[in-house]
Amino acid sequence: MAYYPDSKVEISGFTAKYYDKLMNLITLGKYFSMIQDTSRLMEIKPSDRILDLGAGTGRNACLMMKYLSADGELIGLDISEEMAVQFKKKFAGFSNAKLINQRIDKPLPFNNEFDKVFISFVLHGFPQEVRKTIIKNAYNALKKNGEFFILDYNEFSLQEMPFYLKIPFQSIECPYAFDFIKKNWEDILAKEGFDRFDKHTFFSGYIRLLKGIKAL
Repeated sequence: MAYYPDSKVEISGFTAKYYDKLMNLITLGKYFSMIQDTSRLMEIKPSDRILDLGAGTGRNACLMMKYLSADGELIGLDISEEMAVQFKKKFAGFSNAKLINQRIDKPLPFNNEFDKVFISFVLHGFPQEVRKTIIKNAYNALKKNGEFFILDYNEFSLQEMPFYLKIPFQSIECPYAFDFIKKNWEDILAKEGFDRFDKHTFFSGYIRLLKGIKAL
């Protein structure tokens, strides 16, 4: 059952089974290196506790885990059973990484527990009020001065986008994404209690890693 029928982040079936390969195709082979760069830019400490919202197949988590020692921990949340199978296969034998079948758009059972919260190409796929709930969940889960990382579309004008990028974007993305790219996400995060923002861009500036720090 899809909770948001107009969204394309609730993945199942063929798309879930071949998600990693499809992401490579969509990003012209740049997805893996982008996640590698993202994991490096997150400056993960060996003992960090990381919450991965919409962890999917665990591909991103694998790269983050390389920076963690046995004292660190990564917890992924996802609702896709097909994704969960792939995640658990990747992390078989790891005692400090696990996936929980959990919706991220509902209150989470975490409070001041994590050093970092990460969400990748998920936030754009929800209505704005739901996005705010997810951001609140990240804020609540983080310790004071914890870091929230959003890897997703940057703010840009669709009209000014080159046609060879505009056509694929319009073809594959859900209606919510067209709203997402128009919003000032630093302002939105600031209203939810984050500050000291930092950002890095990829893919000619159309994709951004945005970091906000829990202020209080």
